[in-house]
Amino acid sequence: MKPWALNQLIRRALSEDAANNDITTNSLIPKHHVSQATIIIKEDAVVCGLKIVERIFKLLDSRIRFETMHPDGTKVKRNTIVAKLKGKTRAILTGERVALNFLGYLSGIGTDTNKFIAKTRHTKVKILDTRKTTPGLRILEKRAVKCGGGHNHRPDLSELVLIKDNHRGACHPHLSIPEAIKRARRKTKKTIEIEVDTLAQFKEALLAEPDMILLDNMNCAQMKKAVAIVKELPLRRRPILEASGGITLRNVAQVAHTGVDCISIGSLTHSHNGIDVSLEIVN
Repeated sequence: MKPWALNQLIRRALSEDAANNDITTNSLIPKHHVSQATIIIKEDAVVCGLKIVERIFKLLDSRIRFETMHPDGTKVKRNTIVAKLKGKTRAILTGERVALNFLGYLSGIGTDTNKFIAKTRHTKVKILDTRKTTPGLRILEKRAVKCGGGHNHRPDLSELVLIKDNHRGACHPHLSIPEAIKRARRKTKKTIEIEVDTLAQFKEALLAEPDMILLDNMNCAQMKKAVAIVKELPLRRRPILEASGGITLRNVAQVAHTGVDCISIGSLTHSHNGIDVSLEIVN
């Protein structure tokens, strides 16, 4: 995210919390009072969001000193100090909740992603995120996925062609799978992926040589057959196979062992658990 966009996002979050009118802090703490503090991750986690945390405090006190002990992407144990800061006490107390909200939220995404990575570490499969993200926070959430060891699928609609059932169904007359791929190929040189949910559709898609095929809600037996079919093709005609739909920590290893190239998981960004974090004044 560009610095100006990140600043804008942070300012909205601070405004939501009425940071310019922190009546408790302003009533109790002298304007020029200085404190030291530590930020603690209170459970096993993958750290993500410390750069945002630092930016939050520096917007409130440009002279604050912020030291990162464990950078984003690091796996830490419970009760680990991940950062230390020193600056105006008012800035630290006023920015505390917004900073911890970002840190706990993004570390949760990174941590959950890493759990999927651990389940598939003995395979070559890539774990991908999706566009099922929080409006306005997609760039941060996708960065958190990368911190956890995952990979980013398309960031927006302009990145690649992904032909779904609704695209074909909305056309009149209804487009066949090969024709949909051919029509897209005439319009763009970008990567073309098509969604299929049966082996019959899969075989249709192969006729038009897409770059990627999304195997939507297929069972493992179907996916293994699709992988076997692709292995029989010349290298130049082999599409990347992406599995998607209903994939959880319980079944991701089984899906990975079918031989698909990548697995996309919407829950990485729409159903993750936040991480418990805290800030402690240590004067």
